[in-house]
Amino acid sequence: MALLEMLLSQIPSTGTLLSAVLLLLVLYFISSGSHKERNEPPGPKPLPIVGNLLLLDLRKTHESLFEMSKKYGSVFTVFFGPKKVIVLAGYKTVKQALVNHAEEFGDRDVAPIFSDLDKGHGILFTNGDTWKEMRRFALSSLRDLGMGKKGTEEKIIEEVQYLKEVFKAFSGKPFNTSQPVIHAVSNIISSIVYGNRFDYEDPKFKNLVNWGNENVRIIGSASIQLYNMLPWIRPVIMNWWRTMRNAQGMKKEMMDIIKNLKDTMSLQDHRSFIESFLLRKQSEERSGRKSMFFTDENLLACVRNLFVAGTDTTGTTLCWGLLLMAKYPHIQDRVQEEIDRVIGGRQPVVEDRKNVPYTDAVIHETQRLVNLVPMSIPHTTSCDVNFEGFFIKKGTVVFPLLTSVLRDESEWETPDTFNPAHFLDEQGRFRKRDAFMPFSAGRRICLGESLARMELFLFFTSLLQHFRFTPPPGVSEDELDLTPVVGFTLNPPPHQLCAVARS
Repeated sequence: MALLEMLLSQIPSTGTLLSAVLLLLVLYFISSGSHKERNEPPGPKPLPIVGNLLLLDLRKTHESLFEMSKKYGSVFTVFFGPKKVIVLAGYKTVKQALVNHAEEFGDRDVAPIFSDLDKGHGILFTNGDTWKEMRRFALSSLRDLGMGKKGTEEKIIEEVQYLKEVFKAFSGKPFNTSQPVIHAVSNIISSIVYGNRFDYEDPKFKNLVNWGNENVRIIGSASIQLYNMLPWIRPVIMNWWRTMRNAQGMKKEMMDIIKNLKDTMSLQDHRSFIESFLLRKQSEERSGRKSMFFTDENLLACVRNLFVAGTDTTGTTLCWGLLLMAKYPHIQDRVQEEIDRVIGGRQPVVEDRKNVPYTDAVIHETQRLVNLVPMSIPHTTSCDVNFEGFFIKKGTVVFPLLTSVLRDESEWETPDTFNPAHFLDEQGRFRKRDAFMPFSAGRRICLGESLARMELFLFFTSLLQHFRFTPPPGVSEDELDLTPVVGFTLNPPPHQLCAVARS
């Protein structure tokens, strides 16, 4: 067991990994291969027990599937061990499924790790009435609390001031820009969910952010992917135990925050998602009926979903944005020239977006290139469906491969290059692109999209207005590494930058 765990956690090679897993697999069951369904999508022939794992690099699964799509087409079948998955590749196919067949492809695949974490509660990893009620309530509550509106803009602008002070304190010396950026972004969702921001050095806040971000990375690891395929190997998956410990730590801290809010909240003036939820829960209890949905379990799961998703995705995208500015100084030059010319020295506001098309294009191109959630969050079919000439059974796992959308050669002129011109017309005006789909699409589109767009614009323009981002002394732009650290999302590699104050 100890040897297997070492192999799973270290993962030196796909061959070693598969050899280790096979030792347990052959003892557990014998498979005679997979039965071919009628007119199902094509794909590589699966081997008994291991399916197509020999063809996949579980440390870069999205890249393996993208390469497969070039051989097998835009709808194909792949077996993750004994688990059959339909992969959708390319903008037109993914849009057709998620938008034009939104109902059929609208259910969520709740993998074992997410079942362990949320236990059928919350917003992200639920289906049916629970998902509908929680998503509806979350959207309504967040809008009432000003998400994407003027009140949130003011919160972001206030947070910008705190973040600038942290950057100034380094006096142009190299430092890890990621940590303060992640904390600043986390404070925006915290102000909405909890009703207040936190000091960056607050130990409880740092724990919540670190536990959440670590779990996002771990959940995308090869060992957790294997666990999702073969749940019976859980006892030997060290990353599973680490994920659960982090989740338990988050639960304890969140319960303390919820208790304090419950003790002090006003019926007339609620300032947070938690208070809105608690008031709805109390209202239903006063009516004499026990709510199926407004429960302590759903509250905890919703808070964790919102906090982690609202911290990691936007924060990581901003970190990529600063790294790309240091990597491509000529692009940074143009952004800063435009900001200086249009905005000058005053604080940028959301209304400025329409007047700084190049800066807006750089932000969009950052989102496209970094491809933050490359496989989206897996879906399942809610019924039998005939799609693109193929038959897909109800309950089949579906991967909308967003990396294939954001790098679709038929949609993007230079899909593998950082090229802001993708979002500019011949006159230099910003242009929308249909294949820009970083927030996914359809019924499961990210409910925080409006907030994320506001945060990205205000944080990015404010930081570029005041600082020049460069590599550390002795490091050239060419030496800055853009190889992502793969987890559930794609993070920039560990790095330091200099934030040099602009005169």
